[in-house]
Amino acid sequence: MNIYQEVFELHANLLKSLAHPKRLEIIHLLRDRSLTVGEIQAMLDLPQANLSQHLQILRNAKVVTTKKDGKQIYYRLSHKNFIKASDLLRCVLLEKYQDNKLADQLNIEMSELLPSEKDPVCGMYLAPKTAAFAHEHDGHSYYFCASKCLKNFQKEPEKYIIS
Repeated sequence: MNIYQEVFELHANLLKSLAHPKRLEIIHLLRDRSLTVGEIQAMLDLPQANLSQHLQILRNAKVVTTKKDGKQIYYRLSHKNFIKASDLLRCVLLEKYQDNKLADQLNIEMSELLPSEKDPVCGMYLAPKTAAFAHEHDGHSYYFCASKCLKNFQKEPEKYIIS
């Protein structure tokens, strides 16, 4: 195999490692920070074994790196361009499906499916239409990626509201 073909092979293998909705969610959780397995698990509400499989695939593909601090292992993106690439693909989807029949049936615009709000607890970017939970507090709507984030917010909203 020549270098030209090898680069395409590497590219395809990278895309295979990203080709799962939960792995894409993990990438977005790690957008601008490091998180432990426990933090990622709580945000995505995934069983430990399932999450470990996804993280191993991302590690093998060198999409994420780890750093050990005591007993905790922190995950972070190995390169900031993974987020840029994901955001660019979302823009392509927006343009491609702007006249999508499914969006018409659901009576929504494709732009409403792009992340525009931040979960106040974990910081994950969410689209209000696809957030797992929404909660009204003091006349403002907050959106959450998983039940754990909603529960934490409900216990101590003042801890998460930025004035």
